Amino acid sequence: MTSTPAPAPATPRRSRRVIAISLVIIAVLVVAFFVFANLYTDWLWYGQLGFEQVLLAGWGWRLGMFAVGFLGMAIPVWLCIQLAYRLRPVYARLSSQLDRYQEVVEPLRRLAMWGIPIFFGFFAGFAASTQWETTALWVNGVTTKVTDPQFHLDTGFYMFAMPFYSAVLGFSSAVLLICLLVSAVVSYLYGSVRIAQRELRISKAARIQFAVLAGVYLLLQAVSLWLDRYKTLVADNGQITGPDYTTVNAVIPGQMILAVIAAIVAILFFVTAVVGHWRYPLIATALLIVSAIVLGMAYPWVVNAVQVRPNQLSLQSEYYQKNMNATDAAFGLDGIQTTDFAAKTDATKGQLKSDAQTTAQIRIMDPAIIGPTVQQLEQYRSYYQFKDPLDVDRYDIGGQSQDSVVSVRELNLSALGAQATWQNTTQIYTHGYGLVVAKGNARTSDGKPVFLERGIPSAGFLTQEDYQPRVYFGENSPTYSIVGGPKGSAPIELDYLSGTDKEVKTTFSGDGGPNVGSWFNRLVYALKFQSEQILFSDSINSKSQILYDRDPTDRVHKAAPYLTLDNDAYPTVVNGRIVWVVDGYTTSADYPYSHTTSFSKAIADASNPTPTIAMDDINYIRNSVKATVDAYDGHVTLYAWDATDPVLQAWQKVYPNTVKPLSAMSGELMSHVRYPTDLFKVQRSILGTYHVSDPQSFYRGDNKWITPNDPQNRDALQPPYYLSMAMPGQDAPQYSMFTSYIPEGSTATSRNVLMGYLAVDSNAGDQTGKKRADYGKLRMLEISADTPVPGPGQVQANFDAQPDVSQYINLLKQGQSQVLSGNLLTLPVGGGFLYVQPVFVQSSGETKVPTLQRVLVAFGDQVAFEDTLADALNSLFGGDSGAATGDENVTTSPSPAPSGTQTTAPGGGGSTPGTSVEFQATLQEAKAAMTARQEALQKGDWAAYGKADAQLTAAIDKLLQLEGQG
Repeated sequence: MTSTPAPAPATPRRSRRVIAISLVIIAVLVVAFFVFANLYTDWLWYGQLGFEQVLLAGWGWRLGMFAVGFLGMAIPVWLCIQLAYRLRPVYARLSSQLDRYQEVVEPLRRLAMWGIPIFFGFFAGFAASTQWETTALWVNGVTTKVTDPQFHLDTGFYMFAMPFYSAVLGFSSAVLLICLLVSAVVSYLYGSVRIAQRELRISKAARIQFAVLAGVYLLLQAVSLWLDRYKTLVADNGQITGPDYTTVNAVIPGQMILAVIAAIVAILFFVTAVVGHWRYPLIATALLIVSAIVLGMAYPWVVNAVQVRPNQLSLQSEYYQKNMNATDAAFGLDGIQTTDFAAKTDATKGQLKSDAQTTAQIRIMDPAIIGPTVQQLEQYRSYYQFKDPLDVDRYDIGGQSQDSVVSVRELNLSALGAQATWQNTTQIYTHGYGLVVAKGNARTSDGKPVFLERGIPSAGFLTQEDYQPRVYFGENSPTYSIVGGPKGSAPIELDYLSGTDKEVKTTFSGDGGPNVGSWFNRLVYALKFQSEQILFSDSINSKSQILYDRDPTDRVHKAAPYLTLDNDAYPTVVNGRIVWVVDGYTTSADYPYSHTTSFSKAIADASNPTPTIAMDDINYIRNSVKATVDAYDGHVTLYAWDATDPVLQAWQKVYPNTVKPLSAMSGELMSHVRYPTDLFKVQRSILGTYHVSDPQSFYRGDNKWITPNDPQNRDALQPPYYLSMAMPGQDAPQYSMFTSYIPEGSTATSRNVLMGYLAVDSNAGDQTGKKRADYGKLRMLEISADTPVPGPGQVQANFDAQPDVSQYINLLKQGQSQVLSGNLLTLPVGGGFLYVQPVFVQSSGETKVPTLQRVLVAFGDQVAFEDTLADALNSLFGGDSGAATGDENVTTSPSPAPSGTQTTAPGGGGSTPGTSVEFQATLQEAKAAMTARQEALQKGDWAAYGKADAQLTAAIDKLLQLEGQG
């Protein structure tokens, strides 16, 4: 007798189902908690900063628009599916193929009838939520009191309402198309639409549903065609933005007619829903398509070919003028002061006497070059760094405005190497220290900057008052730091090292970040930064704060997400606090008739490679907001710099009470704000074409200008520069920004001459809440063609071609040195244009310390090359320029002969410097050898020490020999 063993019991299906459901629930909860942690930390960050309403407004508008989009799609789709199903023919004969389709679909019918609308509703909701800003501007839009020249509507309609209407029409059209699609599918599956023996049969209910949907769709198209008339005012039309003769006389009338025809066709579809005949609406639809081809394409082409092209100037002048006027208004160019300027090109003795105040502030310390020098002199510890290039500002020193080169000493945690532990990088090395300020127009005897504020601890004119040098919020701050502690607790944050590496510590005492004293907050931030140390660290206390999002530009962007921010945030000191100043722009691409330009391309130059901008194409811009970020506690303050800007007025309704009035800006802060760089770049780009004042010149296009390429970077435009100077006609120098123009199409084979010179007054004054009257005044010098003035490229070529210059530079390059040419400044002084270029020398070794050694100057075709700017100007202008400079009292290294005598352009004759070039080159070799010997001594490398000592001895012997010959 045999027995069969019983099979092993299978795992209960119920258990597997419970486990699967549990895992899904756990996964959903984990994901939900991560999402919650991200939202909660955002709430804490905005709450600490005092901008909770910015976050709440964004959340509210997004959720509201999601709901509108979801319901706006889901309800019509659900209704169409329900109608198509419920009104299906009950006794319709179906084909065997449809029977099989129904067998597959029927078990899922209920799920599909609800699932399809929800599916499309989610997509529509997400799409609608991305349009919340467009909707918010429509709801809160204001009137501008300016009307367009074509339809005479307020420009606010184009900037606030038209984009919303366009979005609504696009969304509604998509909803109707999807409704038509799902209605057709359901009607076909359930027999309302049948194809039998090459005949299409549609039930009455389906006919009514299709006809109504088609009629509503065509009504929307009629409204869209009517709206397209207004869109022509912001459309690119070839040479101009906005309607031209063809658009006004052919395209716009054609759109009106097509809109009427589309409305009539829509009515015919509604009639079909009642009477049941498809012939008339289908014929009308075909006529609509033919009309669209004739009126939308053929007729405009005929008008353009027959009327416009043979008579373009006479017919288009009116529209060119409209475009020019609107562009000037939209880009703030309508107040420009243009002056014809007959420039002198001959240099005579005492010619700069009347411009002595301007020449006194000529910057010879190039912020793009001296960064390594400041780093070597002011770094102190390897974990500090300075921004490169440095920033520029001005300070009142002894009652005189002093142009300055500035930079903040920030952390460089990558220099910690193996010591870059979590506690070191998060709780000990938490902040930078101090602002370094150097004169822009001065140098030491060995070519280094003259500092006004420097050192650790800080010393200088700022430190004489109550001054907070610590920098917790900067452009290179750590991703996050945990700081703060109870009163009386031992500080752990490293402030600086004093004396023989004695540590001076501090504890952050501001309100700079959310509190992480509770375990829950520590948990959510541990998740946010993927760092379990935040959760388990014993050094975090009940008063600890977490500082993050510390870049000043990022903080302002989060506080005011509607602003386009300038790329050049700069530090300054106001009331004893280091603050970052950030310029904010409100922009639009919908100002009628204004020229549309690429913002990113307009601001790209040698100092700023092409950035990525979210809203790139613009035809309207205002510097509506100036923001400050406190470098100690990160507090963000927004000031309404242009309260008349309609875009800012609209956003202030969306985010009320976030922007302070200009009256709240202190006089000290006012003295440090300036005309923003990116706005000036956009304006100079536009003025290259729109500096002309009459349509005829605009049409010919033979007087277009461009910004010259940077002489030191031929692949990028020369950046504008800040400088205290007086334009012709100004009584006294003002802090200004300037740029130059050359003819468009200038190449290496064409003459690179100066055509225009643009400056903007950047001095806002020092009165609380009141801008100086001339702030933002654009002044253009149009240079007479009778006396050609060399452009920057030609001047640089003249410099490089000078025998004494090239000989000097070649000798330096043969040693252990590199020669760096500084910024080429163009100044309207002496009745003409003076070019100034500092020349720096640095070691070719690992340690870079650029020092100013020579200054090149040019006026007309005459060039001088000297140790100081004062000597160079005197040499250029007959021995006495009459100018004052910041380096006139500097004593440089002795030279047996004039270190650089005035010369002329190649072919123009001129003297040579004798033996001074060789003397200076040898002197640099001696300096390099002395530095190398000292470094070898510190390292204990006696072989390198002996070699450097021999080089130094040889250089000194040669110097003595040259001096004897002199």
